[in-house]
Amino acid sequence: MVEVTPDLMLRAYRIGMFPMADSRTSTKLYWLDPEQRGHLPLDSFHVPRRLLRTVTSGPYTVTVDHDFPAAIAGCAEPAPGRENTWINLTIERLFTELHHLGHAHSVETWQDGALVGGLYGVAVGGVFFGESMFARARDASKVALVHLVARLRLAGFALLDTQWTTPHLAQFGAVEVPRLNYKAMIEAAVEIPTRFEAAPDPAMLAAEFTRMAKGDA
Repeated sequence: MVEVTPDLMLRAYRIGMFPMADSRTSTKLYWLDPEQRGHLPLDSFHVPRRLLRTVTSGPYTVTVDHDFPAAIAGCAEPAPGRENTWINLTIERLFTELHHLGHAHSVETWQDGALVGGLYGVAVGGVFFGESMFARARDASKVALVHLVARLRLAGFALLDTQWTTPHLAQFGAVEVPRLNYKAMIEAAVEIPTRFEAAPDPAMLAAEFTRMAKGDA
């Protein structure tokens, strides 16, 4: 059996595959390459104005790469409608290693000093592969997503992979494409030179929020 390493994971992502486990307690990983692949078009990502107010002046403080282990642990915990999870201990370890190598990133949402939401994923070239998100308070994961998208747009990313579409993501414009179409998209996008910025200029970030609310590319 081939050992799954951070390098192997990066090579798999470059060809459109990603790892999962059957459950939290499972000790095995398997590779997925869905027939239909979800992604969030960055140029048409739209933020409802109510959510924009929460992003810009709501109760949450947002950090990036501040506590990656806590973010992935939050994604792995049980939640209503998701009593089990595909994030086992091996997944946590591998993604934490990728984070230390500068490839995996997290966005964390805080309220009164407590972590209430967030997400994590992997950046390869001009693609950000979103892995999972969680919320312990209203809109906490949505706020994290808006912050992620703003940073990706500012940095020149071409593709935000979501694996599948969900009602949560569909409201922002997530769509599915056939596997062959996705392979063509990713083949070009992973070659785009980008640099994920955890702390872009605040004025540029605020302007990007406004553009997304207006639906501007």
